[in-house]
Amino acid sequence: MDLIYRPRRLRRTASLRSMIQENTLSASDFIYPLFVHEGKDVQPIGAMPGINRWSLDSLLKEAERAWNLGIKCVVLFPKISESLKTEDGVECFNEKGLIPRAIRLLKKELPEMTVMTDVALDPYSSDGHDGIVSSEGVVLNDETIVNLCKQALVQAQSGADLIGPSDMMDGRVGAIREALDDEGFEHVGIISYTAKYSSAYYGPFREALDSAPKALNAKPIPKDKSTYQMNPANAREARIEAHLDEQEGADILMVKPGLAYMDIIYRLKQESDLPIAAYNVSGEYSMIKAAAAKSWIDEKAVVLETLLSFKRAGADLILTYHACDAAQWVRDV
Repeated sequence: MDLIYRPRRLRRTASLRSMIQENTLSASDFIYPLFVHEGKDVQPIGAMPGINRWSLDSLLKEAERAWNLGIKCVVLFPKISESLKTEDGVECFNEKGLIPRAIRLLKKELPEMTVMTDVALDPYSSDGHDGIVSSEGVVLNDETIVNLCKQALVQAQSGADLIGPSDMMDGRVGAIREALDDEGFEHVGIISYTAKYSSAYYGPFREALDSAPKALNAKPIPKDKSTYQMNPANAREARIEAHLDEQEGADILMVKPGLAYMDIIYRLKQESDLPIAAYNVSGEYSMIKAAAAKSWIDEKAVVLETLLSFKRAGADLILTYHACDAAQWVRDV
């Protein structure tokens, strides 16, 4: 064949392929989610093979393991006792609560590790929603933000580096930024769950925290989070959310879930100069682990291909439960 250009020329050898590779993975791309509980034991999470709820002592050891693999950031999620859950979720801003103590421990013993937090009421709510639910079954926006600001302040006071509002209340980024600045925490960043979709991929996470919506009394409780999390059918709406979060003072924009929303990652990367994070969520993790357990896929190859696809779509950072395995694999390449 009389061909002037043959793209395969640059695929011929491993060294040629490496020379022109457009995207790469490194351990510093990853943010490692860690579940923490009040117990003394390490509790495996059935729906997420290889992932545990950590006691405070074991949390430190796991964070140290991640740091030694080159991971620079962890994000903390609490499993709260049912006895501490209330309709208004006020345990979220208890200065002596689980997450403030976990932050202080990590910053004392591993000060260079970036500690990210989660700001939302669902782990602390007896109703299982990210906001306060009215007697009529409406998730209240502005009333919820009052408690979210208090939660963010307690986390900042405890030493958090990045505050992660995951609640999807309107205006919460601006309110939290103002609250932090007013109390002298201008240096604390906000990594906003900007485009967080009302997704079926969150099931294993809700098992890990026991945070699914539930009705315990006569009050009507919304069965899902679709009145505040985004409709999976919508893409343009993500641009609106990103524009608002950027105006309100977000430092990093996040898309959640990641794998089914690559187009959203790409759109936000084109729209904003802020760093973009992708959350490789629990359902995505568990599907890979389940298929790997059946020997239907090569786990290492699929994980690294998945994480690389987030980078190709435009993500600068990836929250992933595969973080430690992936950090080891990219180091061994």
